[in-house]
Amino acid sequence: MWELFVYFCQHNDLSIMITFIGDQTCMMDTKGRVLFPASFRKQMPDGVSDSFVLKKDIYESCLVLYPMEEWERQNSILQKKLNPYNKEHNKFLRLFYKDVEFVSLDNAGRFLISSRLQVLARIEKEIVLAGQLGKIEVWSKEQYEMSTRMDGFSVLAEKLLGTSLLGMEDV
Repeated sequence: MWELFVYFCQHNDLSIMITFIGDQTCMMDTKGRVLFPASFRKQMPDGVSDSFVLKKDIYESCLVLYPMEEWERQNSILQKKLNPYNKEHNKFLRLFYKDVEFVSLDNAGRFLISSRLQVLARIEKEIVLAGQLGKIEVWSKEQYEMSTRMDGFSVLAEKLLGTSLLGMEDV
C-alpha cells in the first residue's frame, strides 16, 4: 500500500512528509557519532534514503535532522516563496543555509554531529532525538527537558488551535 501511495505522490508532484513519533534519549560517542534509533527507522517508508541534512534550528538551541526527501520539499517551498535577487530574501537564504551539513548513516546506523554543530546546540554526551512533522530535533538532554516543561501548554494550545482543531471552526 505504501508503494502505491509513494508512486501516486511522485507522479502527481506531491511530496511525502514523514511524521516521526516519540523521543529517544541517546548517547553520543567521543567522535560525535549517534546511533539512529530503530524506532525512527521503522517509521520511514521503504525506499527513503539514509541521507539527511542536519542544521541549527532557527528558533531553539537544538539541531534539526531532515530526511533528504523532506529537505528537498523544504527547499521547494523556499524556492517558490523567495527571490534570491531580493536583498531581504537573499539574507534570509544565507542565514537559513548557514550551519547546514549533509550526513548519512554509516554501516552501523550512526550519523555524525560535527563539533561545530555540537557547540552551537550545546550538545555534550547525552542527547534527545525528538520526532516531529518531517524532522527530528536533536537536543542536549538538559536543554530538551527545560524546553518541554508543560507550563502554560494548555493556554498555548487554546490560543493556537482554539475552535479550529479538527475542523470545528465550521461548527
